Amino acid sequence: MTSRRKFILQSALAASSFPFILKATAAHHPSTNFPLVISTWDAGVKANAKAWEFLNNNKPALDAVEQGVMVIESEVNCCVGLGGNPDRDGFVTLDASIMNHLGDCGSVAALEQIEHPISVARAVMEKSPHVMLVGQGAQQFALANGFILKPKELSAEAEKSYQYWLKKSEYRPIINVENNGYKNNPPNKLDNGQFNHDTIAMLALDNLQNLSGSCTTSGMGFKYRGRVGDSPIIGAGLFVDNEIGAAAATGHGEEIIRIVGSHLVVEFMRQGKSPEAACKAAIERAIKLRGDKLKDKQIAFIAVNKHGEAAGYALQKGFSYALQSPKHNNELIEAKFFWQ
Repeated sequence: MTSRRKFILQSALAASSFPFILKATAAHHPSTNFPLVISTWDAGVKANAKAWEFLNNNKPALDAVEQGVMVIESEVNCCVGLGGNPDRDGFVTLDASIMNHLGDCGSVAALEQIEHPISVARAVMEKSPHVMLVGQGAQQFALANGFILKPKELSAEAEKSYQYWLKKSEYRPIINVENNGYKNNPPNKLDNGQFNHDTIAMLALDNLQNLSGSCTTSGMGFKYRGRVGDSPIIGAGLFVDNEIGAAAATGHGEEIIRIVGSHLVVEFMRQGKSPEAACKAAIERAIKLRGDKLKDKQIAFIAVNKHGEAAGYALQKGFSYALQSPKHNNELIEAKFFWQ
């Protein structure tokens, strides 16, 4: 009887210690899939490098996705930020959104004369009771929170692009050359033969396995004054669900809004699809809804799940994304696409 009692006691002690054994084992075998940062287009390589500095030093994903895209916002090259192409009336208006692992989010739209709309979006998230501020109200909020008002004049490159556009004043966005407005517009072509893009979206998974995302844009070049695309709309241009994953979009904003694209990608991941399969399924949904109306437009998504799997997928050929992780050395990857 004594022997039997001793056996039961030893078994119980062993069972009670089992969770601690698992925890200790996991601590000595960390995942190799995070931290991770993924962002859209070739500009994402430079943005990722900055974001990686934060992630690699155990900083939150939220800080990484803000600081990463700020690098591109500060460039003056007809791309994102105040250096971007103006609307048809000659004004540069900026949109941005940011979202963290807790579901907190903030955005701004039609913001003028503020260099870093992504930081204003974060301030809206953290310092206001709202999710989105627009136009003059967004600018007023920014100034009240210490942001500096910048001059209204266009950058030299944007001025050239605008004067070129005024010759015909046609709004004809070209796929994969989002901010161009013309297929053969020399001011927007870079020395390396590539074209800039008016949006950069970024997703990050930090060392605590928490997700955050950001999206910032100067919008389609030569758009109607007051036009807002998908980038500042939570669920369209950006969505984060820390239980499942995160997604962000680029391309023709109106089409992305119609399917609430980024939220849709996350929901497809919730159903068990990989990031790439989820992005593809969202593209297929857009095609089902709009059909041949998408023939001359581009839509693309990036996505990452909680396991550190990340990918992108596009409607048309030409979309690329940058990926940095323990397995990817800030590589620029050409995304798979639906229409061959």
